[in-house]
Amino acid sequence: MPIDPSVALGADLGSREFSWDASDVLLYHLGIGAGSRQGDNLSPAALRYTLDGPSLQVLPSFGIVAPTFHEKDPPPLDLPGCDITLSQVVHGSQSISVSGPLPTSGTATVTTRISDIWDKGKAAVIWQEGVATSPSGEELWTTRSSIFVKGEGGWGGDRGSSEKLLLPDRAPDADTTYDVTPQQAMLYRLCGDRNPLHADPDFAKAAGFPAPILHGLCSYGIVLRELTDALLGGDATAVAGFEARFAGVVFPGETIRVRGWTEDDRIVASASVAGGDRDGSPVLADCVLTTHAG
Repeated sequence: MPIDPSVALGADLGSREFSWDASDVLLYHLGIGAGSRQGDNLSPAALRYTLDGPSLQVLPSFGIVAPTFHEKDPPPLDLPGCDITLSQVVHGSQSISVSGPLPTSGTATVTTRISDIWDKGKAAVIWQEGVATSPSGEELWTTRSSIFVKGEGGWGGDRGSSEKLLLPDRAPDADTTYDVTPQQAMLYRLCGDRNPLHADPDFAKAAGFPAPILHGLCSYGIVLRELTDALLGGDATAVAGFEARFAGVVFPGETIRVRGWTEDDRIVASASVAGGDRDGSPVLADCVLTTHAG
């Protein structure tokens, strides 16, 4: 069978050491749209994302891409017990939790394992968990991500959770939009994700899309940044974690609408396409931003 849970579940995917500096942080922030609004080049709040120096802060979602930031090849799928191809795979969900503010430069080691495998019948969901630690052994952040593997499943395994987040039945505390630039995916791919689905029109058409689509993790970063700016006063250090499910695609040139509701020490949110023929199409769902407050 293409996926052998007895081999894959719990498999150690190894450790890798990586480093980053302020230039990487700046490029990542630009890739997720920081500094793109009129006047941002003069705004102290926006410059906290885009100008190196003592005021530079790091949006926690940077930790997801930091280990592979300098990769130039498409992401590999060399997972123990999993004979799958890139064309079968869709990014299902993503989360990161941080122990404190991320430094603007540093070195860390990330250790990754396959933490869960769900059998959805006509598909499988493979979960990976990565823990990044400093050279002194301090835990910096933990990521969890799932991939949805089409055409697999059916071995009678655990179906996993299907619970969806219920949004409050009231007006959102923030309702913002971000205009995705035509070159957004081309810029974001320089953050270590060279999957041709996001750049090559012929590859995208072969995969069933009329044009290259925006990276899901780019949408993820955009939404986190918009929520941080709108509801946390632009203070990235207040973010303790962010999780979301990828619910749909975004094409460069479209607009993402972000709605957020504050609930105690967390913010729940959704993201969708605004305007055009795909108005209202989902982008991210089950979004939960946790804060260090409380």
